[in-house]
Amino acid sequence: MSSRTWVPPAPYDLSRTLRVLRRGRGDPACRREPDGTWWRCSRTPAGPATLRISESPDPRADRLITGTAWGPGADWALEQLPSLLGADDQPDTFRPRHRVVAAAHRKYGGLRLARTGMVMESLVPSVLEQRITTGSAHYAWRRLLSQYGEQPPGPAPEGMRVPPGAAVWRRVPSWDWHRAGVDRSRAAAILRACSYAPRLEEAAAMELPEAMARLQLIPGIGPWTAAETLQRTLGAPDALTTGDLHLPVQIGYALTGSRDGTDEQMLQLLEPYAGQRHRAARLILLGGRLPNRRAHRAPHSRIAHL
Repeated sequence: MSSRTWVPPAPYDLSRTLRVLRRGRGDPACRREPDGTWWRCSRTPAGPATLRISESPDPRADRLITGTAWGPGADWALEQLPSLLGADDQPDTFRPRHRVVAAAHRKYGGLRLARTGMVMESLVPSVLEQRITTGSAHYAWRRLLSQYGEQPPGPAPEGMRVPPGAAVWRRVPSWDWHRAGVDRSRAAAILRACSYAPRLEEAAAMELPEAMARLQLIPGIGPWTAAETLQRTLGAPDALTTGDLHLPVQIGYALTGSRDGTDEQMLQLLEPYAGQRHRAARLILLGGRLPNRRAHRAPHSRIAHL
């Protein structure tokens, strides 16, 4: 067991910073306890690790965050802890251009973009979310991790699992993909990605355009999946999701009141935020007025361009 502390800047919101890493409330690899403690089970480059993240008052700052880790990957996880918590993010460079964005920026000023530094950890669940409702994708993730994930080191809460490595994903038989509700095309995309996992992991050290291009070399991984992955891997503030069924409608409605929205219109609306378009979209979803869900079918579906 090893530990380290980090003093975040003020304001800081631990829950909203880490929330994007959790794939549903029952995620076996990422859990938030009622007291605000976060647990993550990861397959780091140094091996499996369990990481507990908690915050407590500190007389020198508004917050003091403590990370405690177990397992072969503990030192790696703790070394990366500040990046995971958003230390590399620079929200102060963001300039709101719309009233709704400015209001959300003030209200949620503690949001930071988390950076995991790991590609496959975010890529596999992002592929699972292609062309399917979020609830169905989270079910697939839970089922597959419960069956093929590794028991985590240390005192992780019951039911948590370390996500499988590429070699284990490649051994999942077709019937278990089917039982998890994963169709052939998504399973094939994951298996192809696993065949090139070391090359894809190199994207964690690339700039966003090069990382996007690297991931999209794999058939079945398009701009939607690449952006969803790199938002988490790199904490990339400009990794805007395109190809989504609902995001253009949500952005358009929040900024203009129109219920019609396309990728082209969304890109035009967010053009003033070039370099920060993903952050602008996050703030709009947090604080903007969104369309009445009754007017739009399957509001949680994740439709991806392959």
